[in-house]
Order: sequence, then structure tokens, then C-alpha cells
Amino acid sequence: MSTKQEKIQEMLDMQKEFIKNERENGFDPKEYYAPESGSVFDGYVDAYNDIALEVMNDAHKERGSKR
Repeated sequence: MSTKQEKIQEMLDMQKEFIKNERENGFDPKEYYAPESGSVFDGYVDAYNDIALEVMNDAHKERGSKR
């Protein structure tokens, strides 16, 4: 299992790739929210949200808090 820092780094890497793609190709909300199979955004939103949720859960576990 990845550490919290590794997960955060993965999120940052995903954001950098998103920004790079946006600068090169512009931003199309349809492509982002409803990407076609094989698109650069295919699975992106779900993967990013899954990692973000893991980071949040790790942070709560560290602090002994509940969400």
C-alpha cells in the first residue's frame, strides 16, 4: 500500500498531466466528465477521486478523527 505522501505525489503528477493536456489541447468539459473510451481522461476522474478519498481517510486515521 502506498504511503499518504506517495498518494499525494500521484495526485500532483495527475494534475500536472491534466494541466499539460489542457494547455496543448484546451479544455472540453464533455471530454472530462464523459470521456470516450481510450481518451486521456478515460478513468481520470474516478482514479483521482479514489486517491483523494484514500488520502482523506489516511489523514483522519492519523488524527483519530471521524468524518
